[in-house]
Amino acid sequence: MKALVKTFTAAALIAVSTFAMAAEGPGAKAIKANINLSTANLALDHYVAVTTEGESAGVEQLFAADFNQKIQATNAQSHNRESVIKSLKKQKGEKLNCTVSTDIIEESADYMVAKVTSKFENFTKTDLVTLERVGNDWKVSKSINSYK
Repeated sequence: MKALVKTFTAAALIAVSTFAMAAEGPGAKAIKANINLSTANLALDHYVAVTTEGESAGVEQLFAADFNQKIQATNAQSHNRESVIKSLKKQKGEKLNCTVSTDIIEESADYMVAKVTSKFENFTKTDLVTLERVGNDWKVSKSINSYK
């Protein structure tokens, strides 16, 4: 009788834990990375890692709620925060074959404008990035890309 009770108890525990894991869904155990964006330079470095090195941790945390990206080309394009984040997540782990340099154009206590230059074999991408202090963190609020 004791063996039967133990068997039913074990089966019940297995069933409950299986249902609990299924209810959480796939990836529910993945913990969102908390990236240190306490300074403009840390936020800029993370932006470069996200856009050129395939880093995906903390990508939602990096962009301001009103983020906007403009691409200056033959057909000018504009992208909102959600579409840029979705695109960057698809590029997870893909490192671009380019050399990157950053120059601070303007900086104050609450904002920074930086120029990120990515030199590829046949062209150069210039990204003017505006960062703003939002609470205790820095966020990327605007990006304007041009190509040569």
